[in-house]
Amino acid sequence: MSALPAVPPPSRAGLVSARLALRWLIAGEWRAHPARFLLTAVAIAVGVALGFAVHLVNGSALASFEGAVRSVNGAADLQVRAASSLGFDEALYPDVARAAGVSDASPVVVLDARADGAEFTLLGLDVIRAARVSPSLVGLNSSGPDRSRDSIFSAETLFLSRAALAATGRAVGDTLEVSANGRTVPLRIAGILDGVGEGQAIGTMDIAAAQWRFDRLGRLDRIDLALADRRAAENALTPLLPPGATLSSEDSEATRGANLSRAYRINLTMLALVALLTGGFLVFSAQSLSVARRLRAFALVRTLGLPRRGIVAAVALEGLLIGVVGGVVGLLAGWSLATLALRWFGGDLGAGYFSGAATKVVVSPLAALGFFGLGLLSALLGSVLPARAASRAAPAAALKTSGDMADPRKPVPWKPAAALLALGTLASFLPALNGVPVFGYAGMALLLAGGVAGVPWLARRLLGPLASARIRRPAALLAVRHVHGAPGEAATALCGIVASTALMIAMATMVTSFRVAVDDWLAQVLVADVYVRAEGAGGIDPEAQASLAAVPGIARVEFSRQLPLSLAPDRPPVTLLARPIDPAREGGLLVLVEGPAEVPAGTTPVWISEPAARLYDWSPGTEIALPLGENARFAVAGVWRDYARQSGAVMLDEADYARITGDATRDEAAVTLAPGADAGAVSAALLAAAPPGSTVARPAELRAFALDLFDRSFSVTYVLEAVAILVGLAGVAATMSAQTVARVREFGMLRHLGLEKRTITAMLGLEGAILGGVGGVAGVALGAVLAQVLIHVINPQSFNWTMDTRWPIGTILAVVAALVMAAALTAMVAARRATAPQAVAAVREDW
Repeated sequence: MSALPAVPPPSRAGLVSARLALRWLIAGEWRAHPARFLLTAVAIAVGVALGFAVHLVNGSALASFEGAVRSVNGAADLQVRAASSLGFDEALYPDVARAAGVSDASPVVVLDARADGAEFTLLGLDVIRAARVSPSLVGLNSSGPDRSRDSIFSAETLFLSRAALAATGRAVGDTLEVSANGRTVPLRIAGILDGVGEGQAIGTMDIAAAQWRFDRLGRLDRIDLALADRRAAENALTPLLPPGATLSSEDSEATRGANLSRAYRINLTMLALVALLTGGFLVFSAQSLSVARRLRAFALVRTLGLPRRGIVAAVALEGLLIGVVGGVVGLLAGWSLATLALRWFGGDLGAGYFSGAATKVVVSPLAALGFFGLGLLSALLGSVLPARAASRAAPAAALKTSGDMADPRKPVPWKPAAALLALGTLASFLPALNGVPVFGYAGMALLLAGGVAGVPWLARRLLGPLASARIRRPAALLAVRHVHGAPGEAATALCGIVASTALMIAMATMVTSFRVAVDDWLAQVLVADVYVRAEGAGGIDPEAQASLAAVPGIARVEFSRQLPLSLAPDRPPVTLLARPIDPAREGGLLVLVEGPAEVPAGTTPVWISEPAARLYDWSPGTEIALPLGENARFAVAGVWRDYARQSGAVMLDEADYARITGDATRDEAAVTLAPGADAGAVSAALLAAAPPGSTVARPAELRAFALDLFDRSFSVTYVLEAVAILVGLAGVAATMSAQTVARVREFGMLRHLGLEKRTITAMLGLEGAILGGVGGVAGVALGAVLAQVLIHVINPQSFNWTMDTRWPIGTILAVVAALVMAAALTAMVAARRATAPQAVAAVREDW
């Protein structure tokens, strides 16, 4: 056959004809294959919806938290805050009020209160001072029948916000039994705090009455300040503050709340974007097959005068339309998902960071535009890459041949994949930036790209022994030879599912490792037989401690104290744990990861948790500063493993705590039963002897509760993983179906040579199974690598704790089996349609 003539230069009429032909070609493709475009648009929509929904939930939760901070703080310019719930001496107030740059100061007592099953923050205020510094907290202009100015100084007067009043179910004028700091007193609701933000449960009363009636005489929790000169005030106040007090502002409080959940929010957002990444790969797969199927048509319009960039522009236009449709639908679906998630899971999505916060969806137009742009970019990249490859095909050769874009005899390139994998590995070893594992995420992205790029090489290597083996069955021989000879098609079909499978395996491995580590840790630290916990700030006073210790059937009881300790205004507080520490039994109480170490003379030994060591750069043997006591010095004696407190914890011996603080109150008792004692009877007796509102639990119950909380906090993670893998499986199904339909002429030739329909169907089923197996192996191998980055890089840099790797064997096997079955069944179903035409009709155009 003679060669085709050279393509003449295009005329103006030719260019117009080419544009009309190309427009017809694109419209015809949309009309002929609407399901393909619908599926790719849905894939983009799912990714945009999940990412936008998670962003909305996170942003709404933070906005709600910041609103709560503003309501409780009363919009003070600056605050002197207690570093712990023990408060600070009220003798500090006159010095602060007279400091340079301070125009007015309002002392405040802050109590966690309960009444009729409702919880709210109770503030004791100097009403005259507060009216000038934080007027929104004063009930002078409250609605209700009691408007007497003198009533606000009464020891029985209480003002409630609308949310707190609704939670109690009472009305203005009712008397309420309020419990706080271990005391219960009757207070009369005198009015409503109209200046408090919507949804914020707050109550206020006179500060002297609060100190007297709730046993807080001589102590303050904060001093709200109105400033004349902020810089002068900060310079004057800093040297005045004792170790138990710090300077704080509304901005630092908001930053503290954001930092509390930042790691969780970032990781959840990255996981949500996995679905968008999978959608982008699905667009790439679908567009690659579409371009390959239309290669002759593109060559024809090229001969009519359309330049090479016109092909790229046309396919990019298709991707643009897919991205626009998917982005718009995704934004609407994301808003709906966020609304449902806030209703079902709350603002923290079950993680416990903002428990009890009433949250409404807060939409950011800039964020919506950003996620729309991400969806558009994914669709465009998934379309432009195959279009560029198609535009490089010579028109004459494309018109003559079947349109193959690559020679299957050529070696598969592996260097780009190796380079990406190497760069990803190097990036994973870099430290975090401002507490965010930026390079860890970048390393995962590079590793993911390298793994997907390496699928053709992996397919060629895995199938090499089979391709050279002597296979007698025609269906098996043809299936192996086709996949081995065209690994690029395998990569096109599997890129989306390899990405989603790898990320799912990585996340499943990380979650499994974390859960097993938490379970083992709980078994090591829950060594007592029964635990008594006093709810609220009142705790277990010495009299109640004596009553608990006298309960029959007890061999030993150890009391402990737990309270937040603020070390930095913009960081969440660490937890101070005061408990008996016996070096002989230390292994049962502290699971040390570093130490023990000798501490300098004259210092009090403390043991710090692993997150505290990472957050504050502490190490065994070093001296540290804690806001406890006037002249107390502390040094780290060891680092212990703790999965309960992400913000860090500091533990010291109970006797040292009592000596430094003078606090004799405890809030937990660990009880060891005497041999033969009835655990149920002893538990009932302990509950009767404990302060009102206390709880009694056994280790098995605490362990089950902790693991249930763990599972709830990862429930959204499981949902996102499932969605990503379903999108990937849908992509495999669509791609296998499209590839099968595109090979109609090949099947017709095989039928013409004598192969039966069932043989072709079996061949395609085996091809699908082989592709699913290759995708499963690639996804699992890549997921195992990504899991190590998650466990040993991102998790320590995000949450500040470490763990060993535990493999979810059942999940891995189930995912691989699902991939093999989905690909095989899809190929066999598509084979029935592809082999329906008669053999002669299928190959007629090649004669």
